[in-house]
Amino acid sequence: MFRLAVIQLKVSSVKAENLSRVRRLVKEAAEQGSKMVLLPECFNSPYGSSFFPTYAEKIPGESTQLLSAVAKENQLYLVGGSIPEEDGGKLYNSCPVFGPDGQMILKHRKIHLFDIDVPGKIRFQESETLSPGNKFSMFETPFCKVGVGICYDMRFAELAQIYSRNGCHLLVYPGAFNMTTGPAHWELLQRSRALDNQVFVATASPARDESASYVAWGHSTVVDPWGSVMSKAEAEEMVIYADIDLKFLNDVRQQIPINSQRRRDLYSVSSGQEVTVS
Repeated sequence: MFRLAVIQLKVSSVKAENLSRVRRLVKEAAEQGSKMVLLPECFNSPYGSSFFPTYAEKIPGESTQLLSAVAKENQLYLVGGSIPEEDGGKLYNSCPVFGPDGQMILKHRKIHLFDIDVPGKIRFQESETLSPGNKFSMFETPFCKVGVGICYDMRFAELAQIYSRNGCHLLVYPGAFNMTTGPAHWELLQRSRALDNQVFVATASPARDESASYVAWGHSTVVDPWGSVMSKAEAEEMVIYADIDLKFLNDVRQQIPINSQRRRDLYSVSSGQEVTVS
């Protein structure tokens, strides 16, 4: 068993303020016994296509150097939400993950870009400014293996299935669902991914800011392998905690052994590339 903290961060237009808030809240989480901390999508900048080019950084850069230091100071695994990353003239929505020694373990680039159009409610096209990633992202800890996705990645059940099939017991999704998709799908998708794969699922959203051009739903959540909500934030900035019990996960898998009952003679989910673990 280990304690996971999810930070629902109030994100402002001032990057230095966002970074300072991260340092303070990660320290708070560590003092509460957390061994892993999850930050939200776009934690260092406002979310929006017009902001990505302005706030984009190289990795390593200002924000990731701060994350590295904070992970080392607090001796924990830090899943760095996501930041706009610039690399080779392209922009990516990227999640860096750091170990307790401050070293970057992996960098997940959002695979599925958020291009939607719900008439009369919301239209958003990440592909106008961002390029997609093309790699799976998993990392080992002394507690369990963890699979990483970003926001819209959570809608694609195949990604979660591949992570689970490769031994992940916890899936983390920094995300920023909006006021249309959030109430309808945010918790439903998390519970679905957890239940289908019998894994823990954790999501971290920015806190809601009604004055922002893109208003996040909030409600960062942790769900267990039974599909039950363990911990959930409301709309404001806060830290939530969940004790991840791997014995409970194993009990669920023994009680309802869907993995051994799959009809692999009839269907399968396969990856188009070799799956590696950091």
